[in-house]
Amino acid sequence: MLLHHAPHDEKQALLPGKSSRKGGKVKYTLVIHGGAGTMDKGRSTPELRAQYKAALSRALVTGYQVLSTGGEAMDAVVAAVSSMEDCILFNAGKGAVFNVAGKNELESSIMLSTPPSTHPTIPETRRGMGITLITHARNPSQLARALYLSPETAPHTMLSGVNAEKLGEALGVQLVDESYFWTEARWREHRRGLGLPEEPLPDPGHGSGSDGERPKVPTDLLDQLPTGTVGAVALDERGCIAACTSTGGRTNKLVGRVGDTPHMGAGFWAEEWKMKGWARRTWRKIRGKGVKVAVGVSGTGDGDYFIRLATASTIGRRVKYLHEPLAKAARHCIEELRRDGGDGGVIALDNQGNVAMPLNCSGMYRGIIREDGIAKTAIFDDDELD
Repeated sequence: MLLHHAPHDEKQALLPGKSSRKGGKVKYTLVIHGGAGTMDKGRSTPELRAQYKAALSRALVTGYQVLSTGGEAMDAVVAAVSSMEDCILFNAGKGAVFNVAGKNELESSIMLSTPPSTHPTIPETRRGMGITLITHARNPSQLARALYLSPETAPHTMLSGVNAEKLGEALGVQLVDESYFWTEARWREHRRGLGLPEEPLPDPGHGSGSDGERPKVPTDLLDQLPTGTVGAVALDERGCIAACTSTGGRTNKLVGRVGDTPHMGAGFWAEEWKMKGWARRTWRKIRGKGVKVAVGVSGTGDGDYFIRLATASTIGRRVKYLHEPLAKAARHCIEELRRDGGDGGVIALDNQGNVAMPLNCSGMYRGIIREDGIAKTAIFDDDELD
């Protein structure tokens, strides 16, 4: 399935759509991240910051268009992530980093708290799908979605490489030549990291695919490019939460390395449960919250640490079993990463619309959009969303 994005002003407020829940209040939220890492605010130019904020806002508005018309959280997160995959500023899709052999090996994943209403035959236990070592899917997030929705084709929780792409192609996922993913900024980053000459550049045939935009990244600001992952978490008006994540991995990673992005419980998570205990259930009902709780998480940063600590699922477990507020649980897990030496951050969302976006490094490209349709974004650790 291909998603098409109409151009919009990044700050444009769109009119909310009608809720499909009779008598219910329209309530939906989308939160995104575009990578995290060590970034020097003093060396970042206003022009480059504006490019990133505009790209984040486009992704938010694209996902909002789905939610505001009663669409599924699953479709909203894939739309938002696809927008970032199509932008060379981010380490995903068109802007993905190179491995040590000078190749792009992409990863993506999707996970839902409950199956989408548009696909009622999806089993409750089929929580999500991770894909890795992808080299031809233009939008890996769309491949993850297609495979998740086809349990008869892909009954597993993770698939890799050529076969995953062949299965996706039969389901309508667009494949492209490997040269589509080549970008000059990432190539220079790759060569510089290996201590090799950055020039001459490969032949002009590289990167011939159309991505709709080609913002220029100054070569002296290559270290300002996000080193992590892109992701989105959405709550739709039915109370479903979906998380979608996509990445090129680590610059100059070993060939065949699998990170946290396709690793369920490490770089992404979504689940729903009923609150137990008479007192807690009663108190929630009194406060109008209901007895169901749902959370979704997408991470970005040093993926090996996310895997070792099962960061994404641990956030959910702390909310579920310790009854911690989402913000406290997410902050605890990000500090745990810091103690072990891992840089990164997460975006997390629950079914009450509470959002957490903690980070333990100098910056994480991030943003949020709610029912009012106003996209708010931030970059550095001390930035306020605006």
